This record gives sequence, structure tokens and C-alpha cells, in this order.
Amino acid sequence: MKYEWKKQEKRFYGAKTIPALITIPIQSYIMISGKGNPNDEDFSNRVASLYALAYAIKMGFKAAAASAGTSKEVHDFVVYPLEGVWKQKQGGVLVKEELEYTIMIRQPDFITKDMVCRAMEAVKKKKPNPLYEEIRFDAMQDGKCVEILHIGSFDDEPASFEKMDQFAEKNHLERNGSGHREIYLNNAKRVERSKLKTILRYGVK
Repeated sequence: MKYEWKKQEKRFYGAKTIPALITIPIQSYIMISGKGNPNDEDFSNRVASLYALAYAIKMGFKAAAASAGTSKEVHDFVVYPLEGVWKQKQGGVLVKEELEYTIMIRQPDFITKDMVCRAMEAVKKKKPNPLYEEIRFDAMQDGKCVEILHIGSFDDEPASFEKMDQFAEKNHLERNGSGHREIYLNNAKRVERSKLKTILRYGVK
């Protein structure tokens, strides 16, 4: 069986264009942190390093499953979408150069730290990149969140956040901090801005 997050985990990636409340359990990721404008080359380089490792993990798992034969129920998986947790150094008007972020790619529950380490050693030899040293394998638990599917340019996200804020206020929910999560369901380099699909989330209590 090939594990496909779009099918097996619809509850986590099926956000609608109207706000909703969702509880996110603990999940594992490969992640790398940075700061500054996401339009800069440094951000693109960090994304590239994450994807290189993500596909190395996938291919390593697939090869191991093939050698194990039919004893492995899951023999392959689809790489999860890129995600980002974003924070501003200061409140007020958005200044992209002052953004602090952690970008990440989720890993299936059956991927272990040892698998990640083996994939890391393999990708270092095949496709060297000094940024691999900054990537870590860790778990995060967002808990109770408000989410919405934002369709369109990233610059238009404030309108969707306004809807989320109204939903939270109506349901007597208080936002946890100023940070938020974005899950990028399609590739910004291949899709028109008006058709971009991004899940927006922030924690509430």
C-alpha cells in the first residue's frame, strides 16, 4: 500500500474557505528555522534542503520496504506538503525582513529517527548542502486551532485572518500568541497566485 496523506488524513488537510475549529495531535517533522523575507534566496535554499532530505527519506523507506518483501504493509508514501510557522519580531505592520520562521515537512508516523539519520547521510553524499546541518527531526503538537483555507496570493491572507478572528471571538476563543502556521497545498512557482491554496491555522484556548 502507498500511504497518501490526501486520502488517509483528510481531517488534517481538508480545510474549507470558512473558519473551523480543529484539534491537531502530536506530529513529527523535519524542520529548519530562519529569518527574513521569504522572497529572498536564503529562504528558497532552506526549502530546497528540506525537500532533498524529504525525498531521501522516502526513497530510503521505499528501498527498505522492497527488500522486506510482502511483510511490509506500507511500501511507499507521498511526501507531505511544505509548512511554515511564522512570527514577527514586533507587533503592528508586517515587515517581511523581520519575520522569523520554521519551515517543515511532516513525516509519517512510521518514519523513525534512525531512518532520518540514514537518509541524511545518503543525501549529504549525493547532493551536498551545508544547510543540512541545521535540519532537525522533531515533534510538534498544535492542539486546538482555528483554521481556514485561503485561496489566492499570500499578500491577501489578512482578509482570511480577519475571518478567523471573527470566528474565534464569536466562539469565545482566545488566540495563543502572535504566531501562525501555513500549509502550502500547491507549488507557488507552478500555480497562478489567484489559485494558490494555503491552510492557515493558529492556536486558541
